[in-house]
Amino acid sequence: MIAAELNHAKCKSYLLVSEADGKSVIIDPVREKIDRYLAALAYHRRHLELIIDTHTHADHRTGAFELSELTGAPVAMHRKAPAPHVTVHLQDGQWLSIGGIRMQVLYTPGHTPDSISLFANDRVFTGDVLLIHGTGRADFAGGDPAAQYDSIMQKLFTMPDETLVFPAHDYRGHTQSTIGEEKHTNPRIANRSRDQYVELMNNLGLPLPNSIQEALQPNQAAIDADAISFPTLAQLDQVRQLSTSEVSARLTSNNPPILIDVREPDEFSGELGHIRGSRLIPLRELPERAGELSEYKNRELVVICRAGARSTTAAAILTGLGFENVANLKGGMLDWSDAQLPVER
Repeated sequence: MIAAELNHAKCKSYLLVSEADGKSVIIDPVREKIDRYLAALAYHRRHLELIIDTHTHADHRTGAFELSELTGAPVAMHRKAPAPHVTVHLQDGQWLSIGGIRMQVLYTPGHTPDSISLFANDRVFTGDVLLIHGTGRADFAGGDPAAQYDSIMQKLFTMPDETLVFPAHDYRGHTQSTIGEEKHTNPRIANRSRDQYVELMNNLGLPLPNSIQEALQPNQAAIDADAISFPTLAQLDQVRQLSTSEVSARLTSNNPPILIDVREPDEFSGELGHIRGSRLIPLRELPERAGELSEYKNRELVVICRAGARSTTAAAILTGLGFENVANLKGGMLDWSDAQLPVER
């Protein structure tokens, strides 16, 4: 396997090539660098077989979906990834074979709920869960410092010390590290208990990334920011969240809520199915089709998507349009399915 970092910048993208047949994988592509990736593939006559995002990025637009459109290569992310158009949903422990490349998927949540690391040969691509001499922040986008500590200690730090570490970001000019080096010298996590790590991460006081408003929701929805007007993060924080059990109970009441599913049509009838009686209005169409719901302005609306991210955006949009009783199905159809509640397809 040949491995190369493509960006030479703070955001890291990696190209893996099977020496036997030239089949290739790109990990964490950045949208602004797509021309560079295509040129590198063409120059070296490599065939792109798979595109992997290690998590939903909040500080830059992913290039995964546009690169997929241009090359035909499928996009792979963890099953908890909120975005549509993910062809391959990955699970913990799963092995991927691309030509002569063998990679194991490690579910390492904490930075985001859908964070994975990828172990291949002598190295591990850690996304933003573990950085070189640091760890990814865990204070937005569903982050959980306790889960992050467990991911690092129970998954990554159980690897051989000589395992090379390649993160999705670096801000200090580093290119690689090792598990042993990070285990013993990483100032964020070395020699800290779980409680000490959680306290540290909860009190970092870091400003939000400058581009979070332009990157996070478009990445979650695979929609350009100029296609719809996304709500602010403050508006998202105001959205009422209902668990699967709460929504299930409401549906059997005398005044059940109106269910609005904002996924794409193929998702609505796909693997996870949909809740009986749901009305499909894809997120990208919601602002111009909200008038179709005007008769329900005084009814409770529950908005639904795959993982609860797009539907939170949709609920904030509807609230801004004057709907007064809007809630989100927390965890979306993933949690509904995991709870073994009924669906239609």
